[in-house]
Amino acid sequence: MTQNLIKTVFRKEILALSAYKVAEAKNLIKLDAMENPYTWPEQVKEDWLQLIKECPINRYPDPEAKALLATLRQTNKISAQSGVLLGNGSDEIIQLLLMAVPEQSCVLAPSPSFVMYQQVALSLGLNYQSTPLLADSFELDLPAMLKTIEQTKPALIFLAYPNNPTGNLFSAEAIMSIIEHAPGLVIVDEAYAPFANASFIETLTDKPNLLVMRTVSKLGLAGLRLGFIVGDTAVIEQLNKIRLPYNINSLTQVTAEFALKNQALFDQQTQQICLDRAIVLAQLNQLPHLTAYQSAANFILFRTGKNQAARVFEALKAQGILIKNMSPQGGILTDCLRVTIGQPEENKAFIEALTSIMESL
Repeated sequence: MTQNLIKTVFRKEILALSAYKVAEAKNLIKLDAMENPYTWPEQVKEDWLQLIKECPINRYPDPEAKALLATLRQTNKISAQSGVLLGNGSDEIIQLLLMAVPEQSCVLAPSPSFVMYQQVALSLGLNYQSTPLLADSFELDLPAMLKTIEQTKPALIFLAYPNNPTGNLFSAEAIMSIIEHAPGLVIVDEAYAPFANASFIETLTDKPNLLVMRTVSKLGLAGLRLGFIVGDTAVIEQLNKIRLPYNINSLTQVTAEFALKNQALFDQQTQQICLDRAIVLAQLNQLPHLTAYQSAANFILFRTGKNQAARVFEALKAQGILIKNMSPQGGILTDCLRVTIGQPEENKAFIEALTSIMESL
């Protein structure tokens, strides 16, 4: 009875999907989700608590988040000529973009990339196309991308910069070529911009079909669920039509504005993560039967021996360390694992555990 009801009510695209699952991390060193591992100093926490005491949670939030928007413009050096739309995390913005395009539109992204591009596109019945990255460098296969653009005329193209899960920055020249050949919108997803020292923000005013998407999650505010997208004001206006009212709650608005005015704190944490990233990368590449790849993000992708990824992943978990097993995605991610850069003592525990595991294989 229930199964018949489900088949009657839900679209076939939904029935064909699997839910996105988040691993249970209780009592584990959590190095699987690309979070900033650092909290705030006690005095900053006290100042924040005093601020949110006055937050009028009995009232709806500012629907335009004007104060927060002004702070985001300043801290991200966004031109006054560009429009900005805020979302409940980047995920909501991805959903808005995909909801806005016509039925059966083509959506294009390289593969592998952020899984939510595909997940949301398929849930909406869109024609999702992916072009594999070059296996030896994880770089864009530009000729293949341009050929697919010509053949499918995608309404949206998503390019993560740096890419998740590979961690590399695609060639800026290749991205510009894609923007110039695209008949629709190109979304450059800069979720990991704090660690990359590279951006297309300054290119926005010259390319009306370019949008740049960012989040405060990787910076150290993942719990707030705040993302934003910047682009031509006319394009942002269309997206704003389907944005739900009050989508950025009052506590997020107040907290994010407060946090971003403590930019020096985040800069210090980001610098530490980048320093530790270099240390962990070097340590990984000293281990037998492993290849670790350069990263411009706050995580590192590494490859184990053939058919060893699941075994290594489970062995690490048994020792209290949770990373991400990418191997089930197949393709160039076969035998790959991804680790987030944690605090130095967490990184040390990870390397020590991994060393003992690799020596036992």
